[in-house]
Amino acid sequence: MSKKVLILSASPRKGGNSETLAREFAAGAAEKGHQVETVFLREKNYAFCKGCLACQKLGRCVIADDAVEIAEKMAAADVLVFATPVYYYSVSGQLKTMLDRANPLFTADYAFRQVYLLAAAAEAEDHAVEGAQKAVEGWVECFEKASLAGVVCAGGVTEPGDVAGHPALEKARQMGAAI
Repeated sequence: MSKKVLILSASPRKGGNSETLAREFAAGAAEKGHQVETVFLREKNYAFCKGCLACQKLGRCVIADDAVEIAEKMAAADVLVFATPVYYYSVSGQLKTMLDRANPLFTADYAFRQVYLLAAAAEAEDHAVEGAQKAVEGWVECFEKASLAGVVCAGGVTEPGDVAGHPALEKARQMGAAI
């Protein structure tokens, strides 16, 4: 059964390492016949959440920017994939801001059940991704029908292109193919 896969690429750098992981995940999913869409957050215009909680009554955010459409795409997707560089042991600000702005989904009838995290970190140690994973787990915990289905981290990559040949690329492709 074909699934709708939405990838949020949260790297501010075009062609960055987390974006390359996302491309491999997308290729694996597409090979299996899934519909894949990637949203590059660096190309979008969206503001910080104001914390007004009007979205809980309206079902959408009152700030009229690109986050409204992105949140709608998130609600309709069967699978969500968050691709982010690891900054200060957490997700990028671009991803955190979008996750905050996805607050209208909390009371929505969302479709997603599986959430994946693809992360690229300068540090090679396994613990480098723990904070980013914890941030995504905290968001996922708010959606009782969803779970964090998988995490891929490419450690030891700093400059764009450093991820070339990294074993995490094949892992991301295989994870995409397995959804």
